[in-house]
Amino acid sequence: MTQEKIKLLVVGGPTGSGKSDLALRLAEEIDGEIVNADSMQIYRGLDIGTAKPSPQELARVPHHLIDIVSPDQDFTASDFRREASAAIDDIHRRGKKAIVVGGTGLYLRALLEGLLDSPTGDPELRRQFDAVPGEELLRRLAEVDPETAARLHPNDRVRLVRALEVYTQTGRPISAFRAEHGFSGDHYRAFKMAITVERAELYRRLEARVDRMLELGLVEEVRQLLAQGYSRELKSMRSIGYKEMTAYLAGEMTLDEAVTLIKRDSRRYAKRQMTWFGRENDIYWLEYPAAFASILGHVIEFFG
Repeated sequence: MTQEKIKLLVVGGPTGSGKSDLALRLAEEIDGEIVNADSMQIYRGLDIGTAKPSPQELARVPHHLIDIVSPDQDFTASDFRREASAAIDDIHRRGKKAIVVGGTGLYLRALLEGLLDSPTGDPELRRQFDAVPGEELLRRLAEVDPETAARLHPNDRVRLVRALEVYTQTGRPISAFRAEHGFSGDHYRAFKMAITVERAELYRRLEARVDRMLELGLVEEVRQLLAQGYSRELKSMRSIGYKEMTAYLAGEMTLDEAVTLIKRDSRRYAKRQMTWFGRENDIYWLEYPAAFASILGHVIEFFG
């Protein structure tokens, strides 16, 4: 007998669109619990700059995968898939409903579709490829894996290097691994939604949020992280808001310049997220808060 898939509500979309607020309201209505899918909110101590839910919001509904690693720990999409799956299974076992919320598209894809079962990275190989121009990388890849090469651009160095790395390590093209394992699906039946926001309004919200972060003490938060010994070169400290503030505290730019960069990079990040989620075929774009009653009705019907 085939095991019934766990029903899962996924709230994605760009930063600043209102995902967290929508998820909180839905969770309170349907007896749900929230699983964080934001790659920065996993870090302890990075609170203001990641727009982490407030203590009051965390008290309203149980949250999972927030504050689970220190800023100097590695945490991959594979780690997220493992931890999120365990949290969702626990929520389901207790008779609650799981709501996965976040804008990290790779995390959501890893959870819902699986990860490619290919070799881990080789730092030495990557250093060798780093010195090779993109056009040459693409030419080399076309010789050994024309299927993958046909989908890539010379500027897409990350995927080019990864594909060549896999071939060099195994003698097999990464397309072969995809054909064998693919993104293999899982035991979830997901209802995916995102909030549609007019771009100018989204950018206005993002800029206002950055100003609010400054009022809440972003500068002091970054100062404390540095004082605790966390290097500005860490992945967590190179994220938007933190890299600019470390540069300011190092005397490399003024506070106004740092704030301007944070706002610019926040807009760019939101644009990339909109592009990512816009490519998803099975995601429902909904207006919030205007259409909350309709959204709630669809969610209740889905879980019913």
